Amino acid sequence: MFNKFVSLVIVFLFGMWTIAFAHTAQGHIDGFISGFTHPIFGWDHVVAMVAVGMWGAFLGKPAIWQLPIVFPLVMAFGGVLGVLNFPIPAVETGIAVSAIILGGVVAAAARFPLWVAAIIVGFFAIFHGHAHGTELPQAANPLTYSIGFVLSTGLLHLFGIAFGALVKWPTGQLVVRVGGGAIAMAGVGFLTGLL
Repeated sequence: MFNKFVSLVIVFLFGMWTIAFAHTAQGHIDGFISGFTHPIFGWDHVVAMVAVGMWGAFLGKPAIWQLPIVFPLVMAFGGVLGVLNFPIPAVETGIAVSAIILGGVVAAAARFPLWVAAIIVGFFAIFHGHAHGTELPQAANPLTYSIGFVLSTGLLHLFGIAFGALVKWPTGQLVVRVGGGAIAMAGVGFLTGLL
């Protein structure tokens, strides 16, 4: 079942890639590429998104696929708020705290009910989406930019899921929990300005 899900996600992502590049040159250069690379080159985004995948893998089915779906959906909503210049206070602080909390729940092996985990993930997705929306390049095509950052986010979640799959083995559980702790410490670094 999980292999079929991963296969469907990959087919969907490649389909979205094709759609994004079907737009005008300006849209895919300033929109898709900017949207796709922003999460990858923003370490504060990378660690939180990887942590979502790790936590989903740690919680098992159905969280392994539901949390990585909740995050980009709510993030897209936050992105719309950012594009509309809807004020959300302390966005950068929220992003840093997301790494602390999401890494912390992985490190602590926290097993919240799925609905609680989804609320936590969705809450922090608003901050990440808002940051993407407000940083939308002026010349960019908002649609291709959004496709780019949602695709990139999905790939980061998949990386987190793959790493989190190590929890199947006792030593792997320790490795994943240490990884969660490292993410939480990176969040402290982002929050304090040390990173």
